This record gives sequence, C-alpha cells and structure tokens, in this order.
Amino acid sequence: MIRVGVDVGGTFTDLVLEVAGGQGGQRVFTHKVPSTVADQSIGVVQGVVELCAIAGVAPGQIDALFHGTTVATNIVIERDGAEVGMITTKGFRDILHMGRHKRPHNFSLQFDVPWQSAPLIKRRNRIAVTERLMPPTGVVETPLDEDEVERAAELFAKRGLEAVVIGFLYSFLNNDHEMRAKEIVRRVMPDAFICASSEVVNTIREYERFSTAAMNAYIGPRTARYLDNLKRRLREAGVTAFVRIMQSNGGVTTIEQASRSPVGLLLSGPAGGVIGGRWTGEACDQREIITIDIGGTSADISVIRGGELTIKNPRDTEVAHMPVLAPMIDIDAIGAGGGSIAYVDSGGAFRVGPRSAGAEPGPACYGRGGENPTVTDAQVVLGRLDPEHFLGGGLKIDPALSEAAIRDKLAAPLGMSVKDAALGVLKIINNSMALTIASNSVARGIDPRGYSLMAFGGAGPLHGVALGQLISAKNVIAPLHPGITAAMGLLVTEPRYEFTQSALTILQGADAAVLANISATFDRLRAEAVAQLNSDGIAAADQKFTRIAECRYLGQGFELRVDVPDGPFTAATATEVARRFFATHRTEYGHAFEDQPVQVVTLRVIGTSSSDTLRLPPLEKGGRNNPSEAALYARPTTFDDGQTIQTPRFDRMKLKAGDTVTGPAVIVQQNSTTIVPPGFVSQVMRLGDLVISRDTQEA
Repeated sequence: MIRVGVDVGGTFTDLVLEVAGGQGGQRVFTHKVPSTVADQSIGVVQGVVELCAIAGVAPGQIDALFHGTTVATNIVIERDGAEVGMITTKGFRDILHMGRHKRPHNFSLQFDVPWQSAPLIKRRNRIAVTERLMPPTGVVETPLDEDEVERAAELFAKRGLEAVVIGFLYSFLNNDHEMRAKEIVRRVMPDAFICASSEVVNTIREYERFSTAAMNAYIGPRTARYLDNLKRRLREAGVTAFVRIMQSNGGVTTIEQASRSPVGLLLSGPAGGVIGGRWTGEACDQREIITIDIGGTSADISVIRGGELTIKNPRDTEVAHMPVLAPMIDIDAIGAGGGSIAYVDSGGAFRVGPRSAGAEPGPACYGRGGENPTVTDAQVVLGRLDPEHFLGGGLKIDPALSEAAIRDKLAAPLGMSVKDAALGVLKIINNSMALTIASNSVARGIDPRGYSLMAFGGAGPLHGVALGQLISAKNVIAPLHPGITAAMGLLVTEPRYEFTQSALTILQGADAAVLANISATFDRLRAEAVAQLNSDGIAAADQKFTRIAECRYLGQGFELRVDVPDGPFTAATATEVARRFFATHRTEYGHAFEDQPVQVVTLRVIGTSSSDTLRLPPLEKGGRNNPSEAALYARPTTFDDGQTIQTPRFDRMKLKAGDTVTGPAVIVQQNSTTIVPPGFVSQVMRLGDLVISRDTQEA
C-alpha cells in the first residue's frame, strides 16, 4: 500500500509518501517544493513525481492520495470569486445586505461592514420571485412562479454569470421550490455552477443559510476548475490512485463531493496540521496541546483538549467576516510567517506583517528580486539559518542579501544596529503570535501551563521555545518532520460527512410524537450518511456514526453542540441530552441554569469510517547527550536575549530515541530548523519527535 499526503501552503507544497509492507517494510519519504500560485496543481503534481523518484516507486503504484488545499480560502481572501446570481423569495432580496444589523465594532463611528462593502453577490444580481412557504411545517402558501425563475435565469445568462444560488425562505422545512427552481436554471444555464441553500446547509436562520450558499457559489467555479485540473494533471503524470480532499471539519471527501460543496474546504489547508498535531501528541503521550503551524505567510493556532479536536460552534463559523454554517475545526489564523515583511510605517513605527513576500519573490535572501526584509531574513542575520542546510541545501540563500535588506529598510531608518533590528523583528512577530494564542486559550478558560505547545510548519521550531516562554507552556514539541506535519496529518484522517436538519424542539416535556419525530429525523440523516459512505466504497463494517444535537436555552441567540446517545430518542434520551448541554454550557461560559428549558435547534449525523493510519518506524535507542555522531559544526548564533554564542549544529536524522541535546544548540533537517536556546534541553522521543523543556540540572 502506497499513500501520499500533499499539503499546499502559501510558500511551499509539502509532501509525504508512505510505503506500507512489502519487501522493504514500512518506509516514509518526505519532500518539499515551492508552491505554484497561479495553479496549485502544477506544484502538487511536480512534487508527487519528484517524491516518487526519491522513494523509488512509479507514480502509477500510488494507491491513495490525500490533499489539503488553500484554493477556496485564497479566493475569499483575494476576493476574486465568481460573478454570482441569486434567486430568492420576493421581499427578501436584501437579506445578504442587512445581515443581522450587527456592528463589527460597537463603539466605532467609522467602520467597514464587509457584507455590504464587498458583497459576495451584487444587488443587481439578486432577483426575487413569487413563492412562499410557511412554518412550522413548510406548507406552500404561494406556489412558485416558474416563469419568473426562467426570466431570472435568462437574465443571468445574458450577463454571463458563472454561478447561481437559489435561496428561499423556510426551505429547510420544504425544499421542493428550491429543487424545482434549480431544474429550471439548469435548463437555461447548463454550464453554470448552481446550488440551492437547502443542499449546502439545511438549517434554520435565513441570513446564515443564504450567506453560506452564496459563499459556496462564489468559490464554486474556480474550486471545481482547480480540482478538475488536479485530476487531469495527475492522470497525465500516471497517477491513477483515488484522491481525497481534506475538509474544514477534519475529515476527507471525494473530489466530486468537494466540487459540489466547496464551502467545506475553506479550512482545508490548516485542518491537516491540527490532525497531524494530535497524532504527534499521542506519540509523545501528550493529550493537552496548543498547536501553532507557522508557514511562510501565516500562523494557524488551535487547541486540542483531552486528545479531542475543538470544533467551532455555529455562532463562530465565519470566513472573511461572512457567516459560513459549515462545520470546521476551531483554528485561528494570523498573518505571521517566515515571509512576513518587516517595515517602518509612515508614522515611524516598527511593524511586521501581515503582508508577506510569499514564494515569489520570497524573502530577500532567496535572491529572486525580493528587497523587503522578512522574518526569515532576520533569522538568517542572527545566524539561526545556515545557507548549506536551508531546505536541506535544496534552496540557496544569500545572507548578504538579508543583511542589506534589514540594514537599509529597518536599521538605518530606526537608528539601530542590524542585529538589534533583526531581534526586533522576531520580538514583534513572536508577541503577535503569543497574543493570538492567548485569545484562543486563556480567553476561553484554558491554562497554557498545563499544555504542550506544538510548533510545526517550516518556521515553527524556530519560534517554538520563545513562544512557549511567552505563554508559559509546560513544554514545547517539535514533530519529527515539522515542515510537513500538515501533510502527514492527511495520512491519519478519515472520511467525514455531516448531514443536518433543523428541528425546533424543547426537550423538557416533549411528548411521544415529538420524540418519535426526532428519532425519525436521525434515522433519515443516518441513511443519507450511509448512502454517501457506500458511494465511497466503504464497507458497512467500517462505517461509524455520531449523532449531535445543537442546543440552546429557549430564547438564547446561538447553540452549543452536544453528543446524543445511540438508540431511539426517548424521554430518557432527552433528559440526558439536556444534562450534557448544561455541562457544555458550564464549560464554555462558567455557569449553567439547570431549571431553564433547553431547545434543540439542529440535529446532525456525522458519518465516518475507520482508516489506515501513518505508522512510523521507532528510532534506534540511544540515550546519549549531545551525541558527537550527530554533531556537524559550530557557528556564532544570536539568541533572544541578545547573546551571540558559538553554537553547535546537530543533524536531526542522526539522533536516536532517548538522546538529549542541551542548549545552546541548533538542530537541522531538510524541512525545518529547531532552536534550543541556552537553559533548555531537547529530548528525542520514540518516533523522533523533540520535547523541549527547561534544563532542570542547570537550574
């Protein structure tokens, strides 16, 4: 069995190939290539072909390929999605404009409302038609005027729109009108990307439902084209393996499903890193983890509690300030990475990020025309990145270019030395990341002192210990292959599909008919999940299902997710769900009102399957301290306190399980560099992960 994981970042595309079994036994190969911004599939296929050559296998021998992509995210960030038309219920044309009448900044007189200043669908392309359904059953009050739908579609076709979304009021109760309108639009516009709101997210709240469907249509055409290009290029390269795409919820899906519902890919890239972080934590016997994935353009932060991923609550699921009711791992992103540009602003302030040099032209040291100093340039100037070991020697860097950029753009204007300017770059970027970590942990009642900080991504281990000190983490973990942890996470994921239905029900005192209706809804959602897993070729014995009830206090604005026990939904089940809701509410908000009625808003069934997991061979046992067999050379290196010390380099691939490396030290490998400052010691774990903590012997 040969499996490949490919994760595309803003600067590099990371790859891992696992050969399981066979004459050579378990083998794992890794690779890294520059991302191709114009079309990510070019870099993906190039990397796959090169990695196959490294591993000594033919592309046609690959059995499975798992892919995490930032295509959908980039479309939203860059605001270059499709021109979308919308057909909606008469009288509700401006739902997407009005939103919830929320002010992004309550006390500001000058603020931007992004859903108005940069709408996903222009007002002139939102056309209202005659139709009306009524709650609570979705009964038809006013039939759909099919002629109006056809005229709207003809107008969209005349305007050359690429996508159409259909969103009718109360369609989550009865989607017959949406499905009929979709048929009409498909007949008029056979080549357009068309979706109905009830297909994208079948839940209550018309603004959030319309916004999610609009986002799906906005990113749909380009995402579908990318996935088509990927399939074609892989086929041309001889790769015939089945391909799975990482979703925001931490599971994988087929190319076909991802093309139909690309809104589920908005956190595809970062999700693999969190999955890989959890897997690495298990290997290090750590279940309480704060992950930070620091790449070239951004840092993605998440929290793993008790070995479980944190899934965002519906009130928090948004992208670019637009509500998106798609399940997603709770990941907070900040524009901070190795390519983040340092500059002096018009007011004379020293700033770093969020602008990034990206892969082209990249940091100044790349010698590709970049003139602005970046975080990577600061690391080079301080002697933490050696030219001969940058990307294993695969990418040549010029320290003189880094020094010139920092001197000309920072040190001279600010009247400081080049070294102090470089230290300033790192201090600013580290504090920015530490504040974001605090907002994702401390602000939510999590004490980082009981958590390991797992720093990965190409730049993660360069900042790991400094960040660990700033947030008071108990220790810092640098995974075996930090630069490709997200790609490795792709090989430990499983298919994951979620099906929902709104069902407004008060748990306390629900009668037998209501309880039976909830049971029937769960059964129907499970049947949909079974059908999807069956279509993926997953055997019934490998299928697993989780039932969720999204609950709130009656009258509360948003709900919390609660697991529902298996079996018929009885009065006892309702009592248990209410109890679990109280416990969850207490965890989230610090209190619970157990005498208040609890309302179920949405029912959800998650269909998954057991899957193969990545298995790394254990390292040979060592138990040495600063082993001479792994030592390379020593060079002057400047640490955060300003000390410049002659610092030894160690080859990480020559370290053994149980070895320790006492700081100051720099541990180098092909896809990353780990800094062990003075006063710290790094221990090599069973699979090669590094756990860095205070040197108690020195203390």
